[in-house]
Amino acid sequence: TSVLAVAEGPPEETSRYGIVGTAPPDDARDRRLHLMTSVVEKPAAGTAPSNLAIIGRYVLTPKIFEKLEQTQRGSGGEIQLTDAIEALMVEQSVYAYEFEGTRYDAGTTMGWLKATVELALARPELGEELRAHLRSLEL
Repeated sequence: TSVLAVAEGPPEETSRYGIVGTAPPDDARDRRLHLMTSVVEKPAAGTAPSNLAIIGRYVLTPKIFEKLEQTQRGSGGEIQLTDAIEALMVEQSVYAYEFEGTRYDAGTTMGWLKATVELALARPELGEELRAHLRSLEL
């Protein structure tokens, strides 16, 4: 089956992401696993089906390619993956799995900067020199 990685996000930021609507799965052993009932691309604040945002990690069945071929172009002439996933859900179960761990949103300048600095600090060949540089800045 297809599975999308999701993470909880602030309700005021739903317009930045694809948001999933969910129902409890048949097998409730894993509370991070959700059966998807809908997916909405960048819904306005207050209209989102949940606060679970798609974070760009997908395991999709081959059927998605057929759905993408059938998906009409939307705003800006783009084919939205979320539209194809919604069509896929008519024929197959699709699940959302809540990501656990550190996630960087490189879709914003600040998110990209945080990811760059934190990952560089963790690298043995960069971390010491970067720390020294950061300490030398007049903040």
